Amino acid sequence: MAEWIGIGRRARRCYGFDEIALVPGMQTTNPNEVDTAFFLGEMKFKVPIVAAAMDGVVDVEFAVAMSKLGGLAVLNLDGVQTRYDHPDEVLNKIAHAAPAKATELVQSIYSKPIKESLITKRIHEIKSRKGVACVSCIPANAFRFAKIAQDAGCDIFVVQSTVTTTRHISKEYKALDLYKFCKSVKIPVIIGNCVTYEVTLELLETGASGLLIGIGPGAACTTRGVLGIGVPQVTATVDAAAARDYYLKRSGKYIPIITDGGMRIGGEICKAFATGADSVMVGSAFARAKEAPGKGYHWGMATSHVNLPRGTRIKVGISGTLKEILFGPAKVDDGSQNLIGALTTCMGSLGVTNIREMHDVEIIIAPSIQTEGKIFQVVQGVGMGK
Repeated sequence: MAEWIGIGRRARRCYGFDEIALVPGMQTTNPNEVDTAFFLGEMKFKVPIVAAAMDGVVDVEFAVAMSKLGGLAVLNLDGVQTRYDHPDEVLNKIAHAAPAKATELVQSIYSKPIKESLITKRIHEIKSRKGVACVSCIPANAFRFAKIAQDAGCDIFVVQSTVTTTRHISKEYKALDLYKFCKSVKIPVIIGNCVTYEVTLELLETGASGLLIGIGPGAACTTRGVLGIGVPQVTATVDAAAARDYYLKRSGKYIPIITDGGMRIGGEICKAFATGADSVMVGSAFARAKEAPGKGYHWGMATSHVNLPRGTRIKVGISGTLKEILFGPAKVDDGSQNLIGALTTCMGSLGVTNIREMHDVEIIIAPSIQTEGKIFQVVQGVGMGK
């Protein structure tokens, strides 16, 4: 699988969404009869697209709206929602900051201490409106925040960092014991992020209810540029799915994997499911919703790092309501709206009836899939030429 890149050094070729295509099979299915359900523990979501735990995407209002539409949104416990009593004022400052000053402003805003009382308050606000309360934090805060979240009635807890392993080496501080953590928490735990077969397999052993797959592909993330690390999402998902399937065969337990980042439009989401994902996590596509708190802006989770930011604020604009982005009717021609309609239509064209069957469709390497016959769209900047 590897190719020589120099004397004594080989490298494996990996693939992203732009380099593959899905091949229709011997049958087709009525799109209205396919099942897109995603399961996490005992919980079932009809929308298998999760809104990322980013301050420009998810607040209480958005989490409730997503729940009512059958999906899941993750609230960031390390962000402005738990640092400020009135986060809208802060979010407005970020949205109106000059590009050259945006990162510096975010760093300053996120330097304010987290108020643990706001963790309880935000979860109560979501639950009181019959929303699913799913929250996330970094490993360093996990034990402390998880207890507060559970006591407040949280439904799902996410532990997320740029790169997560079960074997973190540090003399400076005590690393989070993921095995002990998952055993101590009485609600489903999602752990992320990882991109390799071996690490996925070890994280599956912790007792987690789901894993996040992906390092650096997000629209507002600069990790790949700053640190030079990451694996394109197609290969990362395929490798993680192989680990999930091996773990199922060995243990009898099916733990879903969630491809996190790198998907802007329906076609990329469909490809993620075909490469083995059980669900996908999306940020920038939802940041464009009228309900999103970022007011048309979106920034990476590590933008606020005080010494080495690995994210940036980007303008995504506001294209429509959350309902239009998920279910249509689409008012744009680039595939960024009616994501569920795109998924069900794709499943119908491939002849599958559920997400698990998507994992077995034929995939081809197709570097011209984005450009073949699209010269007019490219020249005019419409459709796939945007």
